Amino acid sequence: MSGRTRIGPAVFEWGTRTFVMGILNITPDSFSGDGLLAKGVAAAVAQARAMVEEGADLLDIGGESTRPGHPPVDEDEELRRVIPVVRAVRVALPGIPLTIDTTKPTVAGAALDAGADAINDVWGVDPERGLSRLAASRKVPIVLMHNRAEPRYTDLVGDVVADLRRAVEAALAAGVDESNVLVDPGIGFGKTADQNLELLRRLHEVRALGRPILLGTSRKSTLGKVLDLPPSERLEATLVTTALGIAAGVDIVRVHDVAANMRAARMADAIVRGTWHEVQA
Repeated sequence: MSGRTRIGPAVFEWGTRTFVMGILNITPDSFSGDGLLAKGVAAAVAQARAMVEEGADLLDIGGESTRPGHPPVDEDEELRRVIPVVRAVRVALPGIPLTIDTTKPTVAGAALDAGADAINDVWGVDPERGLSRLAASRKVPIVLMHNRAEPRYTDLVGDVVADLRRAVEAALAAGVDESNVLVDPGIGFGKTADQNLELLRRLHEVRALGRPILLGTSRKSTLGKVLDLPPSERLEATLVTTALGIAAGVDIVRVHDVAANMRAARMADAIVRGTWHEVQA
């Protein structure tokens, strides 16, 4: 993937290396056990700082759990959770791009006003939700993630690519600049464990879309099902998917454990992209 995208204060040159996105879950019920809601804004800022010190290139802030079966969060509650954190992290880390992980245009718009730089839409294949129109009007990047209500496919990867292609075309038709459209194959969303593994096995086929790819596998349930491990013990499995994802051509990995994934990404980049610099003693 070549080309570039400006996300707030930073320009991302696709193809030069893999970028690492740190996850800030401002929720009480994150599947991975890292929800920060009860700990307050200061704790969220501290975690954001720690992730940046560990090598995060950008941070993704969300106030509603996306785990299967999670209770829905109404608009006012989601605003109450995320806006103070976005505002505080923006002040604390002015040079770090921030994305808002939401499906609600009102929340996304308020987060952009508070200092977020881009939208991460977990229902990016549903143009009726209006986030592409918001991204167009605000001239910000948007990540369009694949999702389905039921894991029913004729040709899994072909259907995922086709759904995402339609979403990309809809975003462009809405006025989003081509450089501002990213895609995410949606590992763990509307797919069974076997389907997630097949999608990871054939991840290179998503490159046919010609868009930067974000991959989110960190601590997800498919990893736990393969290894029979809880979320807190899925780091090694996540690192495998990070390395194999980079070999397949992904551009951003969205992770909870920044330091370890950053190291895995740098090593994978040295092999796959041939990009590395010797550290002088």
